[in-house]
Amino acid sequence: MTGTLVQDFFAGVESRRNAWPAGRADLHWHLLFDEATVHRTLVEPYREITHQPGLASVAARWLHCTILHAGPVAEYREQQLADIVERVTKECENTRAFDLVFDRPSVGTVAVECAARPGEPARQLWEITARVDAEVTGDRYPLIPAVYYPHVSLAYGTAGDVRADRRALKVALSDHPGEPVRLRADRLCLVAQSHDRRHITWTPIAEVPLH
Repeated sequence: MTGTLVQDFFAGVESRRNAWPAGRADLHWHLLFDEATVHRTLVEPYREITHQPGLASVAARWLHCTILHAGPVAEYREQQLADIVERVTKECENTRAFDLVFDRPSVGTVAVECAARPGEPARQLWEITARVDAEVTGDRYPLIPAVYYPHVSLAYGTAGDVRADRRALKVALSDHPGEPVRLRADRLCLVAQSHDRRHITWTPIAEVPLH
């Protein structure tokens, strides 16, 4: 029975080899989208799926497509952060804005997520940010994710006595209306991101425009 339940996403990131504990701000590069569009097309249409016991839904303000999870913010010197932003900006000077098509949600082991396509332009940003971070820090931090595909999470599995049943969620989604959603990726955002074992939030640091 345990294998049919959505597992606690936050326990996973806290217990993995390169742990991300609650309350610690880590550098993240994200693609962020127009909040009103995200609310209208991804958040509100799936409320009855994501607002269930055992899941922590993601508000439109915090919905994100992660490009890179880098190291703890406190371990970067101010000049290192400046150098990273400057170098990523320079490498993205000829990077065009692009559209990502997010598929209908699927139920994973730890989250309800929408995979996106095409993967290549987002993967190029992953390669740029990972390379720059490694060069500036002396390859200090592990590559997270180690293999990249673009996606957004609409809800995360949480701890507690009640866990969401993956089979029930899949049944509900099979009866739920909805089409793929196209969102414009026109900015790469560097943030100081943390979690409280239920929600992910951040403080903006810098934006790199995609032309």
